[in-house]
Amino acid sequence: MQQAYAYLIYLVSALALLGIFALVYARITRFDEMTLIREGNSAAALSCCGALVGFSLTLFSSIASHATWQMFIVWALGAMVTQVLVYVVISRVIRGMNEAIHDNNVAMGGLMGGIALAVGIVNAACLT
Repeated sequence: MQQAYAYLIYLVSALALLGIFALVYARITRFDEMTLIREGNSAAALSCCGALVGFSLTLFSSIASHATWQMFIVWALGAMVTQVLVYVVISRVIRGMNEAIHDNNVAMGGLMGGIALAVGIVNAACLT
């Protein structure tokens, strides 16, 4: 029973952190990604999905590597800050990125999703 309880705590915590990350990510982008995605904007979907999967990898690594729930939370929050900071830096380095995603430039959306995924992989590796 103890293992089932631990599983539920980690699952609910990870999903809550993923939801918080999605909200923070949506706030820092210059466009409403969900509206664009509902309108069929593939670039926004690729960028958003890359960020979500990248952060999910850090959650996986934090859960698998840390013995306590508290350390999982601490490292997951640190990973969230890293993912957000990388987005902020990249959006300033790649001029016109936000506008390109808003205009459904699929190549730019794929690039941003790929960068977010790559950072998530490196971030997750650093947590192990």
